[in-house]
Amino acid sequence: MSVEDVLSRGAHLLTVEVRLLWAVGILYMVAAILSLYGLITATHRSGRMPHAILGFTLILHTGVILLRIFETGRAPFQTLYESLSWFSFTSAVTYLFVSKRWRRVGLPCFFVTLIASCAIFYALLGRSPEAKPLSPPLQSWWFEWHVVVAFSSYAVFVVSSAFEATYLIAKRLLKTRDYALGLAPEELKPFRTMATKLVIFGFPMLTFGIFSGAAWANEAWGRYWGWDPKETWSLITWTVFAMYLHAQSVPRWRENVASTLNLLGFVCMIMTFLGVNWLSKLLGIPSLHAYAV
Repeated sequence: MSVEDVLSRGAHLLTVEVRLLWAVGILYMVAAILSLYGLITATHRSGRMPHAILGFTLILHTGVILLRIFETGRAPFQTLYESLSWFSFTSAVTYLFVSKRWRRVGLPCFFVTLIASCAIFYALLGRSPEAKPLSPPLQSWWFEWHVVVAFSSYAVFVVSSAFEATYLIAKRLLKTRDYALGLAPEELKPFRTMATKLVIFGFPMLTFGIFSGAAWANEAWGRYWGWDPKETWSLITWTVFAMYLHAQSVPRWRENVASTLNLLGFVCMIMTFLGVNWLSKLLGIPSLHAYAV
């Protein structure tokens, strides 16, 4: 096979992948719109269709990721384009796994699918889909371990914040009515319990992500910690979620303070993942993690 044939085949695969990813992003958005429609119309059966579409979308998204692996011959999360796709996928999978009890309640599905679709569209419209070989810092066995575990924690925190936001919004609405967002007052507490359980599950993964990242940094750059912008924000995110878990043990903080910390942790997590890249470019702050931009 000639070099021209190889390049032509690679370009064809990339075109197919991008088109499929557009379909994935659109389907995530359709699921979000249908979830919102169910909230507005307050129909009990409206939660089934968004979840059915989400399940189909995840099958298609799995195919896109496998195609990327076949195309590049490596893990599918080196570039920001790939990482955004992986972030959407893991968030949606996590939500679908934990949401079986509440599929008639559309708000968590709306939040998660909206975030997933926005990440996909940002990848498609704002990043290059070009497949690149692994840069020297990524040529380590820490690469897969660190990224998979860190993104798993991100996915868990996305879903936790969706349940937390649902709890807070429904709690406010139920002060003036007997039924809101598909929930009665006695059905509200499990949402907050699930949000807490998810943070308890995700926090050790985030901790491992930071420690494995430090070990990887020492292997790649000869130091464990250098207060790089992404390192600093990962520590801030870890601290906020640690404060959230501590707030659970203080009765007067267990409600409003803890809920605020959970949502703040989500914002810090997004800042760690994406915001640091924007600020580094905007302010000209050097970052050793620029390869992921």
